[in-house]
Amino acid sequence: MFQTASKLMKEIFQASPTVVLLTTIMFITGCAGARNPADPLEPLNRSIYKFNDSLDRAVIKPVAQGYKKVMPETGRLMVSNFFSNLNDVIVTANDFLQFKFAQGFSDGMRVVVNSTIGVVGLIDVASTSGLKKHDEDFGQTLGKWGIGSGPYLVLPILGPSSVRDGLGFYVDLYFDPMYEINDMSTRNQTYITRNISRRTDLLDQEKVLVEAMIDPYNFYRDTYLLHRKSLVFDGNLPRARYDFDE
Repeated sequence: MFQTASKLMKEIFQASPTVVLLTTIMFITGCAGARNPADPLEPLNRSIYKFNDSLDRAVIKPVAQGYKKVMPETGRLMVSNFFSNLNDVIVTANDFLQFKFAQGFSDGMRVVVNSTIGVVGLIDVASTSGLKKHDEDFGQTLGKWGIGSGPYLVLPILGPSSVRDGLGFYVDLYFDPMYEINDMSTRNQTYITRNISRRTDLLDQEKVLVEAMIDPYNFYRDTYLLHRKSLVFDGNLPRARYDFDE
């Protein structure tokens, strides 16, 4: 639930000054009310966004607040580490699909170290050992090999995405260790637990951001598109070309 939105929000609040500047630009864009050509499905997307927001307010956020109240901070961290370790399997697969072999071996070692010394991932030993956490998925892999993002798309429950990233999300399911759980009830409960954990991480940070946003829909859309483009280019965005460059 709100998997992509949760990841996006977490990135924003761990942002560098550059990301903060980009966020400010998004506020200005929202004020101007400019239509984004990357969002031809805006009427439909806004309807789905409103549905997701209502669901979050009525169900998901209250559950996350209850989880935070009853679960000690150490326990929440261990749960978060466990799911982060499972995600490293997906990251590793996409590293190799993008021919990032050195990073792939590093992320693969993260899985090995955290799954053994880190007690099935409950303790993030790899990060303290210098093995950096990376963020790769099949949507980025498609972008790496020249596939455009396509129109912006808000997915029910999952939140901000695009045609390319939506396809990538479903391909990544086949790399996800949780997908191998045969019992459907257990698998669904595991997915729900993971996303409640992610939603809980956002409770404190979202207060300041939500109060500052003029148009939340525009903010999430524009920041998502910039964030995904940055991930595809590993932070080295191509320089914009202007007429006077001639």
